[in-house]
Amino acid sequence: MKLRINLSTQELDLLDADGTVLRRYPISSAANGPGETAGSYCTPRGHHIVRAKIGADQPLGTVFKGRRPTGETYNPELGQAEPDRDWILSRILWLSGKEPGYNRLGTCDSMRRYIYIHGTPDEGFEQVPRSHGCIRMRNADLIELFNLIPAYTPVEIVENG
Repeated sequence: MKLRINLSTQELDLLDADGTVLRRYPISSAANGPGETAGSYCTPRGHHIVRAKIGADQPLGTVFKGRRPTGETYNPELGQAEPDRDWILSRILWLSGKEPGYNRLGTCDSMRRYIYIHGTPDEGFEQVPRSHGCIRMRNADLIELFNLIPAYTPVEIVENG
């Protein structure tokens, strides 16, 4: 299996070994567009792997900070109380680049940039670029995907494709 994220269509595909699409999910990538440089708040392109899967036994809506559950469970009232917070919810698929000098090592390292596929508040989700660099998904979609793939699943992030 592998994941292909298409930034132009704002979709994530789960593919089998033959390249057949098994599932397709809407996503939201970076508001600043594609880019690999640290501090750019852009979504990095290229070949990655899921380096770590975080939150397997946590309930839907678990709030994470620094990859750790905060003890909070997201609800719309919490969202209204902190409207500018970058919510990381339910599960985290932490990405690591595979292309030295492009998305791995130095000032363009996806893992050191903390680039994740993560849940976001469902009531505010739109299939448009809005994130700070990560790939945002609806929580139920993310949990389904999380349960379908192992760690080290290949991930390709493309602008058009």
